[in-house]
Amino acid sequence: NVTNGVTPRRWINIANPGLTKFLDKHLGDEDWRLHLDNLTKLNDKVDDASVQAEFGEVKKAAKERLAKYIETELGIKVNTDALFDIQIKRIHEYKRQALNVMHIVDRYNKILENPDFDWQPRVFIFAGKAASAYYMAKKIIRLINDVAKVINNDTRIRDLIKAFYITIYSVSLAQITTPADDLHEQISLAGT
Repeated sequence: NVTNGVTPRRWINIANPGLTKFLDKHLGDEDWRLHLDNLTKLNDKVDDASVQAEFGEVKKAAKERLAKYIETELGIKVNTDALFDIQIKRIHEYKRQALNVMHIVDRYNKILENPDFDWQPRVFIFAGKAASAYYMAKKIIRLINDVAKVINNDTRIRDLIKAFYITIYSVSLAQITTPADDLHEQISLAGT
């Protein structure tokens, strides 16, 4: 994709200073900010265990920052070793947040059916805005919150799933959530 530079300036340099330091250290200069194709130089270090560990620490720090925000704002403690599965976008039927919630319900039921399976812990995070008159969007937000209430209070699943909707969404919040995501959901229906 062709970018005017907003992507690297906002989502790496500003939102993810740990990743910026990592890239500066391993790419040796600041040229990658203007020429993102220079990120391919990291391919030479893909098998370096120390570089992998260092990158893991950058991700862990971002997840800890988000976990602290979640605990402060929502009163929910999350496992930072869990996979952070995040879907942040406007609430719409075609954006398929409801489909994602059905996936969470299915996973929850499967954990209850087979609690001794080696499940990867997962934290599902939703956020986004909806038009004030958009009835179905409000129902989707309600569904997310109702499912999260059941899951987050069920001790049988041993924190294998946490789910929640962050109500006050902004770009500043995205600067905390985006660096922490392990899986960033983009499950909108295809356009024409």
